[in-house]
Amino acid sequence: MIEYRLDRRSGVPTYQQIVQQTRQALRLGLLQPGDRLPTAREVVERTAVNPNTVLKAYRELEREGLVEPRPGLGTFVLRSLARPGAAEDGPLRAELTAWVDRARSAGLEREDVAALVAAVLERCFDAAPGPAGHRAPQGERTG
Repeated sequence: MIEYRLDRRSGVPTYQQIVQQTRQALRLGLLQPGDRLPTAREVVERTAVNPNTVLKAYRELEREGLVEPRPGLGTFVLRSLARPGAAEDGPLRAELTAWVDRARSAGLEREDVAALVAAVLERCFDAAPGPAGHRAPQGERTG
């Protein structure tokens, strides 16, 4: 079962943190169709947030078609967002873990790694499409 970790200092609304963490768990395959999300009461007990905040997050996930409430039973996952390459035991995750280990050994802190990854993601995903569906770095021409 997912455990939400909420950061009240992040500037991100609490309900949105719940939505984002649920989506991430769905992308990573940690939540599967048929899994039950924690009840609003369980989330409140673990995080001390208002129950309406949890319900707002679950309603947003329901609007997205990711979960469905079942009266008297709870809220259940309808579909996954997982991609084969993101599996916990997949080779891409192993490569990324090894890279993060090297970055930490080189003295980078969590924030340094996050900034570096964000910069690379922006460069690779926000640039114009290149050959074979790859994206070229900004400023570079493709073929």
